Amino acid sequence: MEVILLERVEKLGQIGDVVTVKNGFARNYLLPNKKALRANEANKKVFESNRAKIEADNASKKADAEKASGGIDGKTVQLIRQASNTGQLYGSVSARDIVEALDSDGAKVAKSQVVLKAPIKAIGMHEVRIALHPEVSVTVKVNVARSPEEAELQAQGIDVMAQMFEREEAGFVEAYDPNAEPGTIADEGETAAPTDETASSEEA
Repeated sequence: MEVILLERVEKLGQIGDVVTVKNGFARNYLLPNKKALRANEANKKVFESNRAKIEADNASKKADAEKASGGIDGKTVQLIRQASNTGQLYGSVSARDIVEALDSDGAKVAKSQVVLKAPIKAIGMHEVRIALHPEVSVTVKVNVARSPEEAELQAQGIDVMAQMFEREEAGFVEAYDPNAEPGTIADEGETAAPTDETASSEEA
């Protein structure tokens, strides 16, 4: 389907461009969100007669977005979630969760402005793009951790999961007994085998 863009659309074009898109993309996204018009002769005339107003409205919205971006760009929000020992979340962090976290921090954004290709499913520091306007984007950091203490470490640049694995490996090495016979497992509760000297005294 051919459409006339009413605003800049990433990877498609600028205001006024006539582009060909898949029918489903036009019907389900571009047309209902008033980002484009069907490219028929009537709409082309309507667009041209209103082009100056459309461009002026876009410039105004862009200016508002640029003004708002100052309070959002580079902001870090913290989300505490339950996760396994491998760092995988029991659930996930969605665009709605990020919107709510930003809102609590005084930054107002819409769910549709959060560019999240897939829900976040692991702890760590995640960079998320916020599209405030088709021509204005900012980046926020989402600090997903299992506790405030863990979040603080991640905020300092510490890889919590790598540190955890290092501790586990160190613990394994410390528990290893270099004097043990190959294939045997040390058991503190196990009764020690009698020595030759003990055995001789018992026989006497």
